[in-house]
Amino acid sequence: MTGPSLMDSLFQRSIDDLIKALRLTPPGTETAFVAKAIDEIRREIKSTDPHTKAAALQKLTYLHSLHGLDMSWAAFHSVELSSSSAHSHKRTAYLSAALAFNPATTDVILLLTHQLRKDLSSPNVHDVSLALSTLSSICNTDLARDLTPELFTLLSSSKVTVRKKAIATVLRVFECYPDAVRVCFKRVVENLENSDLGILSAVVGLFCELTENEPRSYLPLAPEFYKILVDCKNNWVLIKVLKIFAKLAPLEPRLGKRVVEPICEIMKTMGAKSLVFECVRTILTSLSEHDSAVKLAVSKVREFLSEDDPNLKYLGLQALAIVAQKDILAVVENKDLVVKALSDSDLNIRLEALRLVMCMVSEDNVMEICRILISHALKSDPEFCNEILGFILLTCGRNYYEVVFDFDWYVLFLGEMARVPHCQKGDEIATQLIDIGMRVKDARSQLVNVARELVIDPALLGNPFMHAVLSAAAWVSGEYIKLSRNPFEIMEALLQPRTSLLNPSVRAIYIHSAFKVLMFCVHSYLKLNGEESLIPSTLIDSELVSDVEVDDHNMIVTNGQAPSASSVTHHLTQESLLALVNLVEINLGPLAGSNEVEVLERSTNVLGLIKLIKPMLLGSLNDGEGDQTKGELKAPETVKLIFDSYSEDLGPVSVNAQEKVPIPNGLVLKENLDDLEEICGDMKLPLLTSFSLVRSQFAEASNSAEWQGKEESELSTESTSLLAEHRKRHGLYYLSPGNRVTTSNDYPPAHDPNDKAIDEDEDLAKLTEKSLVTGKKPSQSKPRPMVVKFDDGEVTTVATNRTEVKAGLISGAVNEVLLGDEATTSSSSRRKPPKSRRGTGDSNVSITESKSDASKIDQSEHSKAGLGGSKHNGHGKERRRRNSGKDKEHDRKDEHKSESVAHGKHRSRHRADKAVEAQAPVIPDFLL
Repeated sequence: MTGPSLMDSLFQRSIDDLIKALRLTPPGTETAFVAKAIDEIRREIKSTDPHTKAAALQKLTYLHSLHGLDMSWAAFHSVELSSSSAHSHKRTAYLSAALAFNPATTDVILLLTHQLRKDLSSPNVHDVSLALSTLSSICNTDLARDLTPELFTLLSSSKVTVRKKAIATVLRVFECYPDAVRVCFKRVVENLENSDLGILSAVVGLFCELTENEPRSYLPLAPEFYKILVDCKNNWVLIKVLKIFAKLAPLEPRLGKRVVEPICEIMKTMGAKSLVFECVRTILTSLSEHDSAVKLAVSKVREFLSEDDPNLKYLGLQALAIVAQKDILAVVENKDLVVKALSDSDLNIRLEALRLVMCMVSEDNVMEICRILISHALKSDPEFCNEILGFILLTCGRNYYEVVFDFDWYVLFLGEMARVPHCQKGDEIATQLIDIGMRVKDARSQLVNVARELVIDPALLGNPFMHAVLSAAAWVSGEYIKLSRNPFEIMEALLQPRTSLLNPSVRAIYIHSAFKVLMFCVHSYLKLNGEESLIPSTLIDSELVSDVEVDDHNMIVTNGQAPSASSVTHHLTQESLLALVNLVEINLGPLAGSNEVEVLERSTNVLGLIKLIKPMLLGSLNDGEGDQTKGELKAPETVKLIFDSYSEDLGPVSVNAQEKVPIPNGLVLKENLDDLEEICGDMKLPLLTSFSLVRSQFAEASNSAEWQGKEESELSTESTSLLAEHRKRHGLYYLSPGNRVTTSNDYPPAHDPNDKAIDEDEDLAKLTEKSLVTGKKPSQSKPRPMVVKFDDGEVTTVATNRTEVKAGLISGAVNEVLLGDEATTSSSSRRKPPKSRRGTGDSNVSITESKSDASKIDQSEHSKAGLGGSKHNGHGKERRRRNSGKDKEHDRKDEHKSESVAHGKHRSRHRADKAVEAQAPVIPDFLL
């Protein structure tokens, strides 16, 4: 295909023309205009004229940056234009390469190698700068390997601009080609002593990035960094050096003792807030064992908190959050400023202040702080309101509600949170409501009352964020219906017409809870009216509700009260129970044709049960005849079985329970299950096993003998035998019911949220004066309820193969350069057992001699030092001469001394011990 014609080249649109035309394009037609422009560029870029090609590539680069268009098809044209002698063309080519080339997928990237080498060696500073910038953007292993010699030369360039860019490019080259460290690292270290501030800033920034991964490898350079810390006055360089020492100080305690004094001096004398904050952060994170320095840092944090600048105030709160991890008293001392920050206009400041307030929560002040924060949430914007609610839920639910002492209060508080406007934490509230119900038995009575208030409130049905809370409230109302004072009221709330606003999954839970309520009422009717005679004696549980009294007028059920002569007239009547059954049948009848599977199935189950028990209530079922001739269950038996199946006290099951179940011997999990029909064909389970006979939720044994006797009576039926066998096998992995002691219903009521009206104007003052003070724990009116936990702490153990963390290739190369051959030996001894190279064990002996000047390291000289030092027991404070003659003589003397002190056997054992222990670079003694 021929290139563009002469007329196309003469009337080619420039990038300015393209930008103006694009801005004048009518809305909605930009795509068509860009497509047309791309077609023009495709024709123009094939021109042999460098000006035409450069203009086309310039326009393509602009469209790529603005609209994200793919320009990989023009990669070769970028390479082609980079060879132009004009600097403007070269700049356009390198810019397009830096933006569009992918080091992993661009095939023509290697065609730039020769041109980059040529430009890196160019006397033109601008060409060299362009090549370095492009190399840092598109560098891959091949480019880094081929261009390392040129980069090594530029690291000592006399031009400051070139040397700074070369140092910056070194980081990318080291990452792609770690062997370049052995070539360039010496010259990089030499630049630490450069007097030019720009070069010094560049090389310190390079080491700040290198120390992120493996800081231990750079410990030998601590003297150079210390000298910069003491002598340099540039804030930017000092900030970077402080970041380096923050990583090195935890690795060497002696280093922290030496640098803490200069850092404190910088904090006292320097006025730059950025530098002072970096000093504070370094002390709080890495030098926290120095009390005087920490005290000075905390005082500086208070100055930050008192600033009017929101940025400084935010930094102060962040620094205080670091202190809170180790010393919460420092936060309490600044509580007034923290509380004041809760009303700041900046959301980030308010969030940091909220985190600090929640750090101060304890058993003594959790109730007061939560109530004040709720009051604060009511007058906050929706975003911050939900942040407050989220932090409260997270803090109170942490570690099995360790800060919650009064669970009655907390359950009421959760119900209050659900009614906060703009609340979007329904899922978290619902999770905690159910979790408390399963873990804290003493809180269930109050939990049922809160669930009742939530279920009967029709306003909550229209709030989609509260559907999860309503789901939990409905589950609680059905699961613990025996604790409710008015089951009929709960049934009406569960079946109210506005439940059609709920999503199908929540509505299914409503129907299932109504099913539980119905079973409880029918079973109570049978017990109170002597219908237990219809139930076989093998099915009667002597520990079920012994006395259930129902007021026919108010429909109030009371449990655990001794029967009286007058209470017979107030028993649940057949008419009231029929009215309840009719209510359920009328409301669930239309749902039998629902399109939602869960709603359809659950409503159909309830209606089917009503068809079974309704004739019994109408008196049409004979005591001794009827369905028994057909081998079917009678209605009272069915009610008894279903009621028992829902009476088991549910508790949390560990996520690791299934993993603890041993696989039976001979069981092949991947075996074809179709063979079960032949194996179990003669084992037809009766209808009785369709319901699980489990222990009643409220059945309490007076002693272990009674409990054991009741279980033996339950084993008379086949279904109970199967359940008992299952429990014998797997009962170890379920929660034990604990001490089965009859619980009374006289649990003291929680504090009513309406008892005391909180004055919103005095919230913050009250929080400061009362809630955030540490003092003696107040005497509690009642003991803390038992919270059910697992023995294993319910910690999810994920079976993952943790790979051993190994030092990076860069760190290994740095160790080799700084410590010579000994670094390779020490690093290999940490990864795998030491292996002798020469059979004499010399390479396994570590070198502990330190260097006086890290910037004058030579790789070959260190190799000689390593070989020499491997023949004797190194002394850390001994200096060596660098000439080879004295080195050999020194080695002979040391070897002679070591032989005169210890025999060969002891020396070999000493060398073996040295090889086993982990080697680490040491810091020169003149610093430590």
